[in-house]
Amino acid sequence: MPWNFRKKPTVLLFGLLTLAGLLIAALRNTSGMSRPQVTSGIFTDVTEAAGITWTHFNGESPDAHLIETKNGGVAFLDYDQDGMLDVFLLNGGETPRGKSPTPVRNALYRNLGNGKFEEVAAKAGVDRISFFGIGVAVGDFDNDGYPDILATGYPERALFHNNRDGTFSEVTGKAGLKGLGRWSTGAAWFDYDRDGLLDLVICHYGQMSFDSAPRCEFRGTPTYCAPRSYGEGAPLALYHNKGDGTFADVSNPSGVDKNIGRGLGAVAVDVDDDGWTDLFVTRDGSPNLLLMNQRNGTFRDFAMDAEVAYDPNGVAKAGMGIDAADVNGDGRPDFVMTAFNSEYHSLFMNPGSFPFDDWTVSSGLGYLTMPFVGWGTHFLDYDNDGIMDLLIVSGHVNKIVELTRSDVTYKELPLLLRNDGKGSFRNAEDIAGPAFHARYDARGLAVGDYDNDGDVDAAFVRLQGTPVLLRNNVGQDSGWVGFQLVGTKSNRDAIGSKLTLRWGDRKLVRWITGGASIFSSHDHRVVFGLGANPSPPAISVEVQWSSGMTQTIDGIAPNRYHKIVEPLGATQ
Repeated sequence: MPWNFRKKPTVLLFGLLTLAGLLIAALRNTSGMSRPQVTSGIFTDVTEAAGITWTHFNGESPDAHLIETKNGGVAFLDYDQDGMLDVFLLNGGETPRGKSPTPVRNALYRNLGNGKFEEVAAKAGVDRISFFGIGVAVGDFDNDGYPDILATGYPERALFHNNRDGTFSEVTGKAGLKGLGRWSTGAAWFDYDRDGLLDLVICHYGQMSFDSAPRCEFRGTPTYCAPRSYGEGAPLALYHNKGDGTFADVSNPSGVDKNIGRGLGAVAVDVDDDGWTDLFVTRDGSPNLLLMNQRNGTFRDFAMDAEVAYDPNGVAKAGMGIDAADVNGDGRPDFVMTAFNSEYHSLFMNPGSFPFDDWTVSSGLGYLTMPFVGWGTHFLDYDNDGIMDLLIVSGHVNKIVELTRSDVTYKELPLLLRNDGKGSFRNAEDIAGPAFHARYDARGLAVGDYDNDGDVDAAFVRLQGTPVLLRNNVGQDSGWVGFQLVGTKSNRDAIGSKLTLRWGDRKLVRWITGGASIFSSHDHRVVFGLGANPSPPAISVEVQWSSGMTQTIDGIAPNRYHKIVEPLGATQ
């Protein structure tokens, strides 16, 4: 481990700290900010106009199986490589007493390039799975230039190989990725050993059986049992890509299977800037994991040292969604984690050494998220001013919560949180658009520029409803520059790479991460916002490829995407 450790004052009374912080946050978030306001909605719900009509089904039943609440996968991907992002939606499934009136099918919406999408899942061969679906992870595992799809679930999972002709083949058994009765949830593609091939980490939740699941009720009404009713959890799994279409289970030799818990989300990013990709794993009522890559095929958990395993009271939060980005402009990846209502979502700032700094209170995030059960989350620069903002979608688990609390609802508002550039957030609901004044039982959230206009759009899944596709209306009004990296020595998706953009005295850092959010997969392109001023005349970008190679390109033209292919002769 290359980092130094810092001594940190002990937190004596987190309750007093929280109260004081919330009061400060309330004052900070009601004050004016220097960033310009917009008069129209930042995002527009274009789901109906786009022709997206697919409906999610979660098997909701009187038996109240907890798995009914933990699903809803979505992905942006260019499956046919026509230069436009398509949308894949993974359905849940039926339970013994939760039957669908129509066949439960996934959806693959092909982007027609005119704001419309065509549903082609059956034609592509990805419309049906034989298990209860939960999450999606997209990655080009064989480096052929076409994205492949992993669907997690219970009691199996499925790997769909892209045939490069608009169709997919299910190759799970051949690849050695069968679920074997396990309840798999979040997953992330990343190259942990820097051999140029995408490996795979898969989270597992707990002991699941439709025949002997726990039963709970409130005043005679069936309700979902607490996570601990499903056991202490299950080991994390890591699969090494052998390069021949198959994977080897290296969970034990890598050390990741020591970590028993109820895993939900994962993001793969180089935490300590040593050129090797690490993992942050969120867990539900189990301590989170910060698995640092030891550069020898093994990982070591530093969550306790980083003080991200538990909250300041020593309690494991209901960790769900996760993402990483540079929140305060210091060039290091910081982390957001969504959690249950009254727990507060967490913001962990990376100072370049352990422990991390918990900015949950001081950033205003605790105040803003207190009543919400957060799921999908992602950092994005919605107005292209160069500052990473935050999008969160939410929805409670138990409908009976409205009978027991007046401050919490079952369906909840999404949150668009505006960053002042120093790590302080305020709610942008007044300008975000009508979709941010509607309540949803949302789960997976994916981000990507589906209309190629230089700003980041979003899509999320609603339980038992149609998904929501949000078009960004404002980002293209500012300067921007986008990059699509193509690895040669690195994995083709360039997951694990770091990009540093420079112009004048400004520097912005972004990463191509694996995983992130929850149950979802995202556009692998990177967009940098340049602000509302005239576009800078001289822009350069430095790419630290996941292979360890470094490449610098000068004279980058703004307001367009650039494809950068990793040169075999780049310097290390």
